[in-house]
Amino acid sequence: MRRFILPLVTAGALLALPACSSGSSDSSSSAAAAVSVAPRVDPVGAVVIDVRTPAEFSSGHLVGALNIDVQSSGFAAEITKLDPAGRYLVYCRSGNRSKVAIDIMRSLGFGDLTDLGSVAEASQATGIAVG
Repeated sequence: MRRFILPLVTAGALLALPACSSGSSDSSSSAAAAVSVAPRVDPVGAVVIDVRTPAEFSSGHLVGALNIDVQSSGFAAEITKLDPAGRYLVYCRSGNRSKVAIDIMRSLGFGDLTDLGSVAEASQATGIAVG
């Protein structure tokens, strides 16, 4: 009797593996796709800029980020106080305003710019906590 139990357990495990692995590979491909969408960005030596409104910024932002509201009339004046040769990581709520900010910054002579998209994407890409 004991001789039959081990082959039955082994056969059952082997039959269950394809069902487990197909579900697992689907979720791991989704996870891999999510990771490849937001590659890791090293924040060392970079200035992180949150271009949302002060109210949005106070509701939660990447720790250490500057807040320069791209929608304010003084955005260009504030940006020109920064070194155009510096390295800048820019984010907003959804990624729309960060694109606008980067376009303005490029027109003002800034070169090393990275659009991090949303707050969550920025945190994930840099490893900087939202505080």
